[in-house]
Amino acid sequence: MLAEAADVEISVDAGQPGHQISPRLYGIFFEDINFAGDGGLNAELVKNGSFEFPDGMMGWSEAKADSAYGSLRIIDEDPAFSANPHYLHITGSAPGEGFGAANGGFRGVGVHIGETYVFSLQARAPDSAHIGLRISIVSAEGRVLAAAKLPKVGANWSEQSAVLQPTETDGKARLVVALTGPGSVDVDLVSLVPEATWKNRPHGLRADLVKKLADLKPSFLRFPGGCIVEGSELQYRYQWKTTIGELPDRRLIINRWNHEFQHRLTPDYFQSFGLGFFEFFQLAEDIGAEPLPILNCGMACQFNSGQLVPLDQLDPYIQDALDLIEFANGPASSTWGAKRAASGHPDPFHMRLLGVGNEQWGPRYFERYKVFAKALKEKHPEIELVTGTGPFPSGERFDFAWQQLRPLKADIVDEHCYAMPDWFLRSATRFDHYDRQGPKVFMGEYAAQSVDICSPDNRNNLRCALAEAAFMTGLERNSDVVAMSSYAPLFGHEEAWQWRPNLIWFDSLKSYATPNYYVQQLFSQNRGDVVLPAEIKDSRPADPPSGRVGVGTLVANAEFKDVQILRDGENILDMTSISDPKTLTNFRGQWEFKSGILRQTDAKATSRLQFGDYGWRNYTLSLKARRLSDSGGIVVIIRNSAGGSYFQWNLGGGENTQFTLQSNLASHSEEKNVVASAAGSIESNRWYDIKVELSGSRIRCYLDGMPVHDVDVAPPELPRLFVAASRDVGSHQIILKVVNPTDVETNADLALDGTRGLGQTAHLTLLHGLSDDDNSLAEPDKIAPTQETLALAGPQIQYKFLPQSLTVMRFDTE
Repeated sequence: MLAEAADVEISVDAGQPGHQISPRLYGIFFEDINFAGDGGLNAELVKNGSFEFPDGMMGWSEAKADSAYGSLRIIDEDPAFSANPHYLHITGSAPGEGFGAANGGFRGVGVHIGETYVFSLQARAPDSAHIGLRISIVSAEGRVLAAAKLPKVGANWSEQSAVLQPTETDGKARLVVALTGPGSVDVDLVSLVPEATWKNRPHGLRADLVKKLADLKPSFLRFPGGCIVEGSELQYRYQWKTTIGELPDRRLIINRWNHEFQHRLTPDYFQSFGLGFFEFFQLAEDIGAEPLPILNCGMACQFNSGQLVPLDQLDPYIQDALDLIEFANGPASSTWGAKRAASGHPDPFHMRLLGVGNEQWGPRYFERYKVFAKALKEKHPEIELVTGTGPFPSGERFDFAWQQLRPLKADIVDEHCYAMPDWFLRSATRFDHYDRQGPKVFMGEYAAQSVDICSPDNRNNLRCALAEAAFMTGLERNSDVVAMSSYAPLFGHEEAWQWRPNLIWFDSLKSYATPNYYVQQLFSQNRGDVVLPAEIKDSRPADPPSGRVGVGTLVANAEFKDVQILRDGENILDMTSISDPKTLTNFRGQWEFKSGILRQTDAKATSRLQFGDYGWRNYTLSLKARRLSDSGGIVVIIRNSAGGSYFQWNLGGGENTQFTLQSNLASHSEEKNVVASAAGSIESNRWYDIKVELSGSRIRCYLDGMPVHDVDVAPPELPRLFVAASRDVGSHQIILKVVNPTDVETNADLALDGTRGLGQTAHLTLLHGLSDDDNSLAEPDKIAPTQETLALAGPQIQYKFLPQSLTVMRFDTE
């Protein structure tokens, strides 16, 4: 599309290449959250097939046909495997045939018509010499989709198997294991896996999910987490040695995310380790990614128990790290190298990276890191160690971490951030002024949030994806400092998630990629080898500030009424639009609307409810509010932009001694910056008249008619175009990535200076749509890359960049 008049000028100097781009720059991070492991990447369809969940029958239920009846009991006498001692004892009384147990899988056993599924179990019938088992896959409506009879079960434990081919596709099927007559049978290690796993490996990985990982062309794979490395308590930490070897020898543990997190209860979340450390290394090799394992450093999750191993008792943890290096890199003749070889991989995995701890912070972490680093570097100086700065990208913990790590000359420092889109737009220049001689940075966890972390309204929309793309132009431009980066989390089950957004979503049958996935893919596949200087000149005037309004509570319940938004004397708020709070942007809390009163009923909730139009500006907001609880505060959201930048008025929060006008414009979204404060407090069960006047960047706040704040706060101007340029040495191409996160087309004059032998066409890949668009199981390709070509007449080019778009341009040169 040719532009009529230029809004901006973009110049790329191909004759003055800069630093090399880190070959590790774009990778992936796996954590077993959102049922990403069991129920996800692990192709096993049976939940709790070894009956080792604390509630041994979890995932199982009684199944009986016709007049059959009997009993199910979990016992552990004379087990098949000592590491997995529990098994199911099935007893059927006459007539007995058809009685057994059914497994519902991970929110359904998903099977496809015509595909082959391999069933297996361990079984014995010491007291029933002539009894057998009938295996069936049954639809959600009760139709038998596939069935097979196993041979008569012997008196001793033995493995039996069958092949099943369903006659229908069903995402909510059940697996039924039933007796063929009266008697008793013991069963254990019940398994149903598709034959067509990734690379057709027995008990392998789900092929469609691995294919999506491979298509990202990731440079590294970080595993196994994440908070699960730490565990809520040390006894539940991830221990890699219990995840390798034969499946019956792997020991199940409770998953760190098996609890109520952000009001989502997932009590059935455990790890069987069908996906263990060997499979992670193998997966990394399969998809051409460098392995980056993370190990526990003697600390449980600091958001949970925060348990610590004394410094003088760290030797077993350090030995685990040394043994892991031998497992990954040692010869097959070594102790741990032999265990790798026994798993089917005699050659080393050539691991070069190792993480010490995950997202820990404070002095106690760095005390332990120093002990680890000293021991590991003495024996394996070739291994680069990854350490961290805690969970947030700023603040006291973050600053303290860098103060510790610079003098230690740490190899790679892991930074994390989950924030609103505007944070990522503002932070595209974050690494421009980092110390070029200091430790390298690993931007190990980041994702833009459309609302707030873990809200059901938090979507993988295009606005968030493009904010991340803008941020990634800064990662690439500063790849002499930022050596590695990865989005997080990687996977999310549509019906069993604890955290969102996620890069790839799936259910028991299908999966789809998000706009954020395609951003990661386009950057990874178009990384380039050397940075090229690029400059943008944008003379357009700044957009005036605008945003939605709302109300909220700070550890309190409260009521709001008589809400008005006056602009030029007219009330522009339609109250019917807030009469159903479920249709609004709602973060936590329990909201209801009755008799003209908007009420948040959860006295413990820090909650926000937003309404109105993102384009609102220059208005007067008035309402009445009262706190119903004995303490806590009331929040009035004054202006919340589409990108998440906001101003809010806090009345009664904290110690109830100050009224504060707050903003997140200068910091991470979880840190509230005070713009203005005034002494004051509120009483419970008293109605207050609240008025806020907005005129341009001026904000005036009144309480019961009295002025409280009068400030002029111009929000920082966000760039409206983001660029990264590089050279692909092998293909002799110049690569230009341009992000336009605005809602308007941008006409650009593009100059490719210093080029020789520029081709006659450029190859373009575009990702664009509406800002709130996202993909789904029903519309998996609503937002997906498209291809175009652009005719060139020379190095001076005019082009119109679409609104809400990422454009990747590849130019052929000599």
